[in-house]
Parts: sequence; structure tokens; C-alpha cells
Amino acid sequence: MSATVVHSLWTTAADPISKIDAPKIEYGQLSPTLIILGAAIVGVLVEAFVPRKSRYYAQLFVSVVALCAAFAAVVALAENGYATTKAGIAAMGAIAVDGPALFLQGTILLAGLVGLFTFAERRLDPEAHGNRVDSFAAQAASVPGSDSEKAAVKAGFTTTEVFPLLLFAIAGMLIFPAANDLLTLFVALEVFSLPLYLLCALARRKRLMSQEAAVKYFLLGAFASAFTLFGIALLYGYAGSVSYGTIARVVDGTITTVDPALADTMGNDALLLIGAAMIVMGLLFKVGAVPFHMWTPDVYQGAPTPVTGFMAAATKVAAFGALLRLLYVVLPGLRWDWRPVMWAVAIVTMLGGAIVAITQTDIKRLLAYSSIAHAGFILAGVIATTPDGVSSVLFYLAAYSFVTIGAFAVVTLVRDAGGEATHLSKWAGLGRRSPLVAAVFAVFLLAFAGIPLTSGFAGKFAVFKAAAEGGAAPLVVVGVISSAIAAFFYIRVIVLMFFSEPRPEGPTVAVPSPLTMTAIGVGVAVTLVLGVAPQYFLDLANQAGVFVR
Repeated sequence: MSATVVHSLWTTAADPISKIDAPKIEYGQLSPTLIILGAAIVGVLVEAFVPRKSRYYAQLFVSVVALCAAFAAVVALAENGYATTKAGIAAMGAIAVDGPALFLQGTILLAGLVGLFTFAERRLDPEAHGNRVDSFAAQAASVPGSDSEKAAVKAGFTTTEVFPLLLFAIAGMLIFPAANDLLTLFVALEVFSLPLYLLCALARRKRLMSQEAAVKYFLLGAFASAFTLFGIALLYGYAGSVSYGTIARVVDGTITTVDPALADTMGNDALLLIGAAMIVMGLLFKVGAVPFHMWTPDVYQGAPTPVTGFMAAATKVAAFGALLRLLYVVLPGLRWDWRPVMWAVAIVTMLGGAIVAITQTDIKRLLAYSSIAHAGFILAGVIATTPDGVSSVLFYLAAYSFVTIGAFAVVTLVRDAGGEATHLSKWAGLGRRSPLVAAVFAVFLLAFAGIPLTSGFAGKFAVFKAAAEGGAAPLVVVGVISSAIAAFFYIRVIVLMFFSEPRPEGPTVAVPSPLTMTAIGVGVAVTLVLGVAPQYFLDLANQAGVFVR
């Protein structure tokens, strides 16, 4: 008797399982992300199986090939019309393949490649025990100043794990702006945040400060992730789905059929408003907008400078992409609710970043507050809620990311006995010591300030024009005032470099390898090309500015 019961249980339980459809994955459309993830896994295997002497070169080779191949895949998808006519939803509704996604993925991959060159730099520090050293700790697991750390330095160890960590971070960033449902968004957020927390803790010099920066970033990032997750739960309760398209239709009122299990909560506006606010809060944290910016200066100052440059550029691109998609695809029906809040955030971010930057004495903290002000300028374009708003934000992000990586790459060159000389007083007279380095840094500062003939001017002009046409003219006035305040401290640094007497015990400028020279060269080239002839790239951003739904 019991045997037959068990038998019938098995057969009834097994019956519905045969009806589960196999997932349909468009591997071609997801190829940029898959290439990077595959390379990151290869990087982990390299750490396990390749002898220590050869690891650095193997990792560098794998990373460069992967980033170039992934960028080629993005270009191929765009050429085949996936940015315009063939734009659609891939991976069973999880990923959008459209113009904004491909444009931002291309930007992230190029920024990642330029950032990778600064990671791989090994000529700036003097050789330790006959071995070339990079910006990263010899042995990340050893306590700063301990015998095991000294032994690792003596043995010439280097933390080559930074390369697969960088690739994992880039993979998460590629998915983040393309995510088409809230769970994919959250998984991507964690995939790119966790490697960044680790990378922040790996500085070779000032290790305690670096570890403190990583802990601050991790704790505050965990809070922001928790807010995001809670917001996702509330939006699911509101719409009965995590898919962007479905939530948007419930917000618009085009879907009214209710899942019986969700009958009590579906369509409850309180859930919608609180859930949306929490998710937007998590994204504004990643962007570094006031009042969620408190981690930015400490983390930028404490993290190894190559990591700071990469993080400042690529994280902004990914987070703004996700924010745009959320506001324009999921919540356009809530525009009257979120626009006033975003106005307030943009105004305090622009003014807060610009005013506090004036008081900074450390070059990395100054650039951190400057990046907060830039987040405010980009938010002005987000608020426009027009197609021009999207394309202006895309253009600004592309222009800003290369200037940022270039500027931080220059910071790695100015050194004294303790490593990088980041205190502003040490930069006095740098223009007389090494006119070329100071001139290049001046170009980046002028671009940040938005002076004509630099990419910063073209970007700011596009964003402010879109905001004014979108009915946010008062915001543009605040933006111009903030730009004027910001220009003061950028130009103050230029005056300090060129019109002050150099100190006899001042820092030296290290001669970099071709890797850092390439990173800085690309930064200067992009700054000037986008400043002098921005039209082609503005048109490209215009073509890429339409979200699929």
C-alpha cells in the first residue's frame, strides 16, 4: 500500500516539471558582458595555475584582449542595428539591448581599458629589492607593517588579482545600465560593488588609510544596497512584477488585472512612492549626489589612485545609465512626483560640491568634491525628461570619464619620498619643474571647469540646453553659478602650478611607462576632440538616445 502511495506521489509531482520551458538566451546580444565575465574567470584560473613570475603579463594580456574584444562586440551590435531598429529585450526580459545600453557599455569598456593601463603601471615607484612595483599591496592579506608584509615585499610579490577584480567590476557595470528588471539591476549592483570594495583596500603606500576607505565604502554601500533591495520588494508588492515594462504599465494604469495573492497591495500608491524613492536613493548613492555623497571624498582619497580614477569614471557612467532607464522607462508616469525631488537633489549637489571643494587642501579630495558637483550637472540633463536630455547625459558621461581617468593618472606621477604627493602645497611651482605634466593637468582642470574648446564645455552646454528646453531654466541658472564657483578652485590650482615658486624640497615627477602615457594621452585627445569638434559624437549620442520598452 505505502509503496503505491509513494509511487503515485512521485508521478504527480514529476508531471508539471516537464512543462518548464528551457531558457532562451541571445548569446550574440549579450556577448560584450559574456566576454568580460569569461576573461575574469580565466584571470582567476591564471592566479591559481600560472607561476608567480609570469602572472602579471598573463593577466594584463587577458584583460586587454577581453576589453578590446568586448568593445568590438558592442560596435558590431550597434552596426547591426541593435541600437536603433533592432533594439529589443534579451535574456528572457532581463537585459535591454538598445541605444543607451550599447553607448554606455562602449564608454565603460573604453574607460576600463584606459583605467587598466594605470593599474598595470610599474615604473613610478623606485624598485624594491630589485623588483618593479605597482600601486597595489605586495600581499593584501598581511597586516600593514607586519613581518609577513615585509617578507612579501622582499620576495617581490604583487597583487595581480586586481586584474580579474577589475574585469568583474566592469562586467557588473555593463549589466547595470542595461538591466530590464529590478532583480537583474540588484545582482549587477552587487557584482560591480564588491570588487570595488576590495580594490579600494589594496594601496601599497598608506595601507591603513586605504583599508579605512574600503571599510567606509563597504558599510555605506551595504546600507545603500539594503535600501535598494527594500525598494525592489515594495515595487514588486505594488506591481506584482519586477519587470520594468510591467511596472510602467501598472503605473500608467494600462494593467488592472490583479494577481489574487497581491490583490490587497497591487496599485497601492504608497508602496510605489516609497519603493521608487528607495531605489533612486541607492542609485544616487552610487552617483555620489548630495546628501548621499559622504563616502566620496574619503574613499577617493584613501583608495589607490588608479582605482580612484577608474571608479570615478566608470561607476558614474553605469549608475547614471541605470538611473536614466529607471526614470524614463519605469517611472515616466510618476514624473510629477520625482521631478521636484530631483530638482532639489541637483541644486544641493551642484552647489554643495562646488562650495566645499574650495576648502580642500588635498588634490584627490578636491577632485572628489568636483565629481560631486559634476553629478549635479548631469542630473540637470536627467531632469529634462526629453530625448535631448538622454543624449546630452550620454555625451557628458563619455566626455567626463576620460578627463577623470586622465586627471587621476597625472596625480600618480607627482611623487615625494612617501609616494604620491597629493597635498596641494606640494604642487606649487610644478609648472616650472615639469611644464608638460602641469600643462596636461591644466587641460584637464579647464575641461572640468567647462572652458570653451574642451569636452567639458560641450558637455555642460548640451546638458544645460536640454534642461532649459525641458522647462528647468532656474536649474540652469544655479548650474552656471556653480560652474563659476567651481572654476575658481580649478584655476587656483593652475595658478599655484604656474605662478608660484617651486619649493626646494618639492616633489619630483616620475617618468611613467608607455601605459600611463597612453592613458593620459587618450584623456587629452578626447578632451580636445570633443571640445573642438563635438558634433559627430553629439549625433551619435542622439541616435543612441531612445530606450526600448
